[in-house]
Amino acid sequence: MKTIIHRGNTRGFADHGWLQSYHTFSFAGYYNPERIHFGALRVLNDDTVKGGMGFGAHPHDNMEIVSIPLSGALEHKDNTGRHKIINQHDVQIMSAGTGIQHSEFNASRTEPVKFLQIWLFPKEKDIAPRYDQKNFDPAGRVNRLQTVVAPDGEDDSLHINQDAWFSLGTFEKNNSFSYTSRRAQNGAYIFVLSGRVKIGDEVLEARDAMGVTDYDKLNVNALEDAELLIMDVPMLQ
Repeated sequence: MKTIIHRGNTRGFADHGWLQSYHTFSFAGYYNPERIHFGALRVLNDDTVKGGMGFGAHPHDNMEIVSIPLSGALEHKDNTGRHKIINQHDVQIMSAGTGIQHSEFNASRTEPVKFLQIWLFPKEKDIAPRYDQKNFDPAGRVNRLQTVVAPDGEDDSLHINQDAWFSLGTFEKNNSFSYTSRRAQNGAYIFVLSGRVKIGDEVLEARDAMGVTDYDKLNVNALEDAELLIMDVPMLQ
């Protein structure tokens, strides 16, 4: 088993006043040659946007983009006419494909919105742009993993144009589970949203992450109440 640890306090950080953004991987003004990507996982941004503020219309192409609000809500608009509110417990996926323009604003004028935006390299390039969005009942992830993104939209999840699976889980103190890769060529990137867990001999705190490759099974134990996001992604050459 091979592992890489990314502590939360070692991430890149940008404070734009209206936006506070932590970058696990090189992004915008943050560049670290040792943190370009983990396999197909290219961007993991942990953003807080002030009320009434947001990202104006901007383009994307040939990237799979997953947005997960942690608190508050995002207002999404794009050049196809789509206009949606993405709430806490919703997950949105966008296949940028041949190209699309969209904007993302805090849906509240007063309260901040906190969300993850995650980019993956696509399996197939230049596909027709596509959006999908779904609400996932948080009761479905208590002391177990809930699949929210999968290649074929299996387990009532959202379809992604990549051999990747995203799973969320909330685990009560002293609960443990074993995780096995969904695909032999994939690695697992475990991001701790809150709490504290032990994976093998490594203890991870809130916003710490561990990338794991060449493994048979991961044993995860919640040292206190904890919330996790596991991204099972192809390891690109």
